[in-house]
Amino acid sequence: MKKILSRLLMSAVAVGTLIGCASEEDTIIMAPVPVVTSEFTPDQQWSASAGKGVGHFFSKLAPEYAYGKVFVASRDGLVKALDPENGKTLWQNDLEEEVSARLSGGIVAAYNQIYIGSENGQLIALNQETGELAWRVVVDGEVLAAPVADSNMIIVNTSRGMLIAVDQSTGEQKWTISTDVPNLTLRGDSAPVTVSGGVFWGTANGRLAAAIVERGQLIWQQPIGMPQGSTEIDRLVDVDASPVVIGSTLYIVGFNGQLTSIDLQSGRSMWKRTYSSATDLATDGSRIYLVTDKDYLVAVDARSGTELWSNKKLEYRQLTAPVIVNNHVVVGDSEGYLHWINRTSGEFVAQQLVDDSGFAVGPTVTPDGYVIVTRNGDVKKLTINK
Repeated sequence: MKKILSRLLMSAVAVGTLIGCASEEDTIIMAPVPVVTSEFTPDQQWSASAGKGVGHFFSKLAPEYAYGKVFVASRDGLVKALDPENGKTLWQNDLEEEVSARLSGGIVAAYNQIYIGSENGQLIALNQETGELAWRVVVDGEVLAAPVADSNMIIVNTSRGMLIAVDQSTGEQKWTISTDVPNLTLRGDSAPVTVSGGVFWGTANGRLAAAIVERGQLIWQQPIGMPQGSTEIDRLVDVDASPVVIGSTLYIVGFNGQLTSIDLQSGRSMWKRTYSSATDLATDGSRIYLVTDKDYLVAVDARSGTELWSNKKLEYRQLTAPVIVNNHVVVGDSEGYLHWINRTSGEFVAQQLVDDSGFAVGPTVTPDGYVIVTRNGDVKKLTINK
């Protein structure tokens, strides 16, 4: 029960609400909506529905564009494939059980299937052409982060500190790696990434871990943050962001930790900068973009770690992870605004109010536009009209 209560508490921390003893110093105030003169207005191509969406739950079910389709899902179990040209439903499958399906990790497309994880400790595979269930397996812990596909395996990082690889066609478990999970953690997990035969992921005890994909053999662990302070909250060091790889260099950030650049061959850090974040990074190849725990949007030079700019005007607006769309950095917020920022200067270039239910995830880029999904399940495809 203590672990459940702890995770519920830290879900409040993750969305920037009040924690601890009430006082004026503790009160977190959301910044007002910035006044922006938009340089462009997106054109809406179509709208559709992803059922009830994710509501106010943690689930981060970003749309996936693959196989000439847009795949969307709702937390209660509705999964759809949409035509990217007109938004019409090509197929749908309702995975709801007697209790909610509680879908939360995904969507990932690979091997002619799509894969989604759930808070019920399940990993699910659907045929991408028909939506039919290919397999459903139980894994050790909630699947809150997107899986990754590599070497005919699907690899997931669970809330119990288990990195689990299963066969992509059958769901049969191939290997498992266990890492320590502190008593108190943030609500979320790092989505693993694979490159050059290795798999890399953040852990709840403040480390970046690396393993060999084929064998599931742990290679090394690199500390990203060290517990400090007198309280359990002060000592949180979760690495919940997914690593980003540019060439032979990996970038990762932790909560109460550091933004760290790591050489993949040696596993040694090249530079470290003090930033605290539990949100995925974005990159355009030369810069790293991150949203801090105060919802500051920051750009850092990938080679040196030098801060290029910091935009603090969206403080505590509960931002999504940043996404690069049409050469802009884009974030959504809890009140349903999309904010477009110049990659070079960090200044606002456009802003749109989409839906007051807000955003859990940022846009998904398609070849001719981008797709957004709101917390209440509205799906829209838009293009930029300058």
